[in-house]
Amino acid sequence: MDRAVFADPPMSKEEVPRKPAEPIIAPANRPADKSLVDLLIVIVNWNAGDKLASCLRSIPSAGEGLTVRVVVLDNASTDGSCEMVEGTFPDLEVMRSRENLGYARANNQVLKRYADSARFVLLLNPDTVVAPDTFRRMLDFLEANSRAGIVGCRIVTPRGTLDWACKRAFLTPSLMFYKALRLDKLLPKSPRFGRYQLTYLDENQIHEVDSVVGAFMMIRHECLQAVGLLDDSYFMYGEDIDLCYRAKEAGWKVFYVPTATVLHHKGESTRRYSYRMIHLWYESTWKFYRRRIGPNYSAAVNALVWSGLQVMCATSLAANFLRREKRVPSRR
Repeated sequence: MDRAVFADPPMSKEEVPRKPAEPIIAPANRPADKSLVDLLIVIVNWNAGDKLASCLRSIPSAGEGLTVRVVVLDNASTDGSCEMVEGTFPDLEVMRSRENLGYARANNQVLKRYADSARFVLLLNPDTVVAPDTFRRMLDFLEANSRAGIVGCRIVTPRGTLDWACKRAFLTPSLMFYKALRLDKLLPKSPRFGRYQLTYLDENQIHEVDSVVGAFMMIRHECLQAVGLLDDSYFMYGEDIDLCYRAKEAGWKVFYVPTATVLHHKGESTRRYSYRMIHLWYESTWKFYRRRIGPNYSAAVNALVWSGLQVMCATSLAANFLRREKRVPSRR
């Protein structure tokens, strides 16, 4: 690598995010409808192609009996997927960005326009397929648990295995150490070593957790109003766990609710940029740690974490170079 993976060594004080200039968003394909709905679904698309079409086709059966508004923000795609949505799903609102805003900023453009007109908000990845009745089941849980601010469902990969990123703990120095040594993989049933991805918990049971994943994140309106929008200083990765951290800090609870299942294809549009995605994951992990976790530890411990993440990033980049099929990080 030709430069340090991250910025300066650890600071003890929380970093103040820089406020980026407002992006230029092309006019939506219809005027904003501000009538109150049960659920606002925000989908940020970037070259998701056929996967986006599959996602949109799965939504009606997942939201049967609910009033649902779906808004797709296209992040300057070049694969024709935005035109596909406008032609195939004419009832959906499409917002176009003239540049790739990143995940957090793009979601925020829709949330600023519509969040106050929905009881609940769902951030949904375009490469997901939601099962029938998914939204009703999640809303039932939220309505029965008034302090639940954010919930995520059971997410599976195309192989049928659990996407472990759908339930996580905040990454502390000890958990990072176990992850670097792969102790979480060797001893997944250990409450100590398997704590980061909570592999020791029954995946078929409801659990209160630190964080769920941004691929499917349902948020109560009052929670979003209390903690604010996504931190758009994160371009990709990290914004979901940061939002969960702020929600818990404000007294809300975060739950993993496996009464509904979503299929996640993961990384379909970003695979050809796998090296950049790996770098962004480690950069975002350091940013979150530095702001939220690092102030609780000494400068020496934080320096070890910073150095360890650089080594892990370099190792991941080298391993990806040697793979025939390139990989991108999950929101792990």
